[in-house]
Amino acid sequence: MSIFDYNGKPIYYELDGNPDKPKLLILNGIMMSTRSWVPFMNTLTEHFQVLRMDFFDQGQSHKLVGQSYTHEIQIELMKDLLDYLNIKPINIVGISYGGNAALAFACKYPDYVNRLMLFNSAAYTTPWLKDIGDGWIKAGATRDGSLYYKVTIPTIYSAKYYEERLDWMRARERILYPVFSNPDFLDAMERLTRSAEPYDVRNKLKDLNKPVMIISAEQDTLTPLKDQEFLHQSIKNSLWIKLPEVGHASMYENPLIFTSLITGFFLVKDTQYTI
Repeated sequence: MSIFDYNGKPIYYELDGNPDKPKLLILNGIMMSTRSWVPFMNTLTEHFQVLRMDFFDQGQSHKLVGQSYTHEIQIELMKDLLDYLNIKPINIVGISYGGNAALAFACKYPDYVNRLMLFNSAAYTTPWLKDIGDGWIKAGATRDGSLYYKVTIPTIYSAKYYEERLDWMRARERILYPVFSNPDFLDAMERLTRSAEPYDVRNKLKDLNKPVMIISAEQDTLTPLKDQEFLHQSIKNSLWIKLPEVGHASMYENPLIFTSLITGFFLVKDTQYTI
């Protein structure tokens, strides 16, 4: 367990693996924490020294009770943590909220970034996604854990995966019910959701000059294919991969592809070839 003091506020992070290996920072989706990546750590620490962190209002990090904020505070938090650990540049992979934060970070602090991988991410918070977020917030305001689960979780997965794993999903609902009924968790989720509303890096993408791999999930209803297509068209020399038959939580639906993409992209020696 490691704590970084950020202006008097404790930030939880974990740094695992051989320090002589390439460095990799993994950034959480909005409802995730450092614990969410445990299933992948055995493989990833074989190849990388892996840095995980909880953003403000996530996991074991400080909760900004009574405050409103934007992605910007998370970006500055990332920078200060990397300065504290004396890690620069670093490979970064993020999904959804974490992918958007990674992209904004790379645009603002390119010298801190080696290569960038974005799962299910976008250049801005679309009206579609904002309205979905509003639905999450309204469900959270009821303090009904079952309702919050029904509003948030089914859309994270593909219909195929959800239906094939229905017993597992029902078990997850029972496990998550106490969490999704907890006012502290729901209030933190509202702050995180609101923090993403002003997010917009569309006018900065043309200046991003780093190796970037963009990953889409073909059944993602939260950040659909068009969002990653825009990223690919806007970021020069970016790569775009579309994963079939998976939804927004693509790393859980097909973990082998997830780890294969990460190890392949970040470990390959050359990113440009003359054939």
